[in-house]
Amino acid sequence: MVASERRLGGLTLPAWQRLLTIGVVIAALVLPLLVKNFTVFQLTLVMVYSIAILGLNLLTGINGQFSLGHSAFYAIGAYTTAILMDRFGVPYALTLPVAGLVCLVAGFLFGLPALRLEGLYLALATFALAVATPQLLKLSLFEHWTGGVQGIVIVKPDAPFGLPLSQDRWLYYFTLIVLILMFAAATRLVSSRTGRALKAIRDNPLAAKAMGIDTALYKSLAFGVSALYTGVAGSLGAIVVQFVAPDSFTFFLAVSFLVGLVVGGVGWIPGALIGGVFVMFVPNLAEQVSKGLAWAVYGVILILVIYLMPTGAAGFVRLVAGRVARLMSSNR
Repeated sequence: MVASERRLGGLTLPAWQRLLTIGVVIAALVLPLLVKNFTVFQLTLVMVYSIAILGLNLLTGINGQFSLGHSAFYAIGAYTTAILMDRFGVPYALTLPVAGLVCLVAGFLFGLPALRLEGLYLALATFALAVATPQLLKLSLFEHWTGGVQGIVIVKPDAPFGLPLSQDRWLYYFTLIVLILMFAAATRLVSSRTGRALKAIRDNPLAAKAMGIDTALYKSLAFGVSALYTGVAGSLGAIVVQFVAPDSFTFFLAVSFLVGLVVGGVGWIPGALIGGVFVMFVPNLAEQVSKGLAWAVYGVILILVIYLMPTGAAGFVRLVAGRVARLMSSNR
């Protein structure tokens, strides 16, 4: 009996997977109708952070390039949307592809000089990008566009077509649609010929180059696509929060994305969702435990998570799946 024919509770493993997927989709559609607006707002931010973490995962987990500067691309995406909406009256939905395109170009251009750097040196270069971006946004040279230290306030959009939804609930569903599209595109990219080339470069750059893969081009494209995802996340974040300011995009935001990547599982696409949940809710949980020692509690929680799941949620899921498969084998 093949693995696909193994049964647990009368259902095969693929049937359980489809049932679980349907359950998750139904829960995602119904949940915002059952909770308060503030909880809906938090859940929307979880999806926003998940898209940003997914972008980092494509760069680090799939292509093997380490970045500590994705808060800069998040800021570029957020400011692109804020400026287009505030200065030019562009509809919020149309600002997303523009923000993604701007970040794609910025990421690709940054990736070109970064080709000479690897490992810790690349991390330092991206660290410099993350640290410099908030300061650049405060410069008087750009103040007319960025609002300087005061930032830009955005009007939260209403639900279209007269839908009986609050602003927060509509943005939840709008973000959910974007999330599904971005995850579907990432899954298709990873399984494509391009994705295999990116993985080959990650595993053995010399062998990949010997096989005829243009490593310079693919690494630059990986930076660009990763920045595109993070820029779209920043664009959504600006719309949801209704405000952008330089101090909202500090180096700590980049570290939060990295933490979410590690917790979710490096190289595992669905892990970005788990990372988004961690980034959104664990700091709040730590503050509820002790306001004075919130970050100490956060550190303890992070250490425990890494200790219990050294390969992130991806390793935990593989462990559970292996045990389920063995249980199915024993029930044949």
